Amino acid sequence: MSSNLTIKGARIFDCMEWHDDSLLVVEAGRIVSIVAEKPDRTGETVDTRGHILVPGFIDLQVNGGGGVLFNEQPTLEGIRKICEVHARFGTTALLPTLITDTREVTKAAIEAGVEAKAAGIPGFLGLHLEGPHLSMMRKGAHDPSLIRPMQERDLDELLACMRALGCLMVTVAPENTTIEQVERLADAGITVSLGHTDASFEIACAYAAAGARVVTHLFNAMSGLGHREPGVVGAALATGTFFAGIIADGFHVEPAAMDIAIRSKQGPGQIFLVTDAMSTIGTDMKRFHLNGRKVVREGGRLMLHDGTLAGADTNMLSSVRFVNEKLGVPLEEALRMASAYPADAVGIANHKGRLLPGADADFVLLTPGLELESSWIGGRKIFESNVDM
Repeated sequence: MSSNLTIKGARIFDCMEWHDDSLLVVEAGRIVSIVAEKPDRTGETVDTRGHILVPGFIDLQVNGGGGVLFNEQPTLEGIRKICEVHARFGTTALLPTLITDTREVTKAAIEAGVEAKAAGIPGFLGLHLEGPHLSMMRKGAHDPSLIRPMQERDLDELLACMRALGCLMVTVAPENTTIEQVERLADAGITVSLGHTDASFEIACAYAAAGARVVTHLFNAMSGLGHREPGVVGAALATGTFFAGIIADGFHVEPAAMDIAIRSKQGPGQIFLVTDAMSTIGTDMKRFHLNGRKVVREGGRLMLHDGTLAGADTNMLSSVRFVNEKLGVPLEEALRMASAYPADAVGIANHKGRLLPGADADFVLLTPGLELESSWIGGRKIFESNVDM
């Protein structure tokens, strides 16, 4: 394929406005412009025949897919498979996410991430380490025997990981992480997220002031919004610097609560979509294991034996449809929640999440009915479905 590419025949949403009767111009994997007339240039022209062209989705919390759970296969090939599978659902950049595990597994995951970056795995953005420095009280599906306080050794390893990868998110709880540690992580450019915590509103705000900028899966595994103690949920909504991921599968959060949160969130930080997807995505598997514990897939849920939700059985395109169709969120905002806002949350808005000149040519083509036609990364088609217009 030529490094010069022109996409015509699509209604284009650049994440700010729609462009009708326009063309997307790509060169060397980056967007040159959106123009009304075809420029005088050589290269390939693709006629999309009336599709919708939107920025590729960015998923900051992906535990697995295609039968691979990152905790069980923390390898280069594991990352490759996860990225390949999620591209089938419009995700063009993601953070493979490691749930609380042993030091050995964490080390292997980081090494795999460094290999994936060196190999240029399409869709690989960096890593998300969700734990082990969490709250026992709000552990969720995380193995309590592996939860522990952050030590100097842990902090040094995270700083080294950031230097090697350039994009790293860590989910921590104030119960097992100090203000000073968060300041050092944030100063190094690491995206610090509060999650699996029973912290108070006041403590959550103090950690935001120290540099924490994201809240992991809003409402789930955190102190709730009370009328005298607003908790982490209240801090996430009231503190403008916080971004917050949310799982839009209809099980993790009641739709009415999602709607209230989206409408009440103070900016500039926004609520964005995450899948929290597990190995079941793109497969018909009915069960898998997490830290030696069986997880069962049933009725759209993934559950431990006691009914605790263990990740989610959803993908990003389904999440976009959910907030658009079930909550009535305008399509434009639903798309921003899957692309622009997660890019903003991890500080990559200069080259991801919007179809602007100089940005990576990561985009998806959708039918008017919001079915995926194809996914593109760096101006290269990496997945094509067989849906008809």
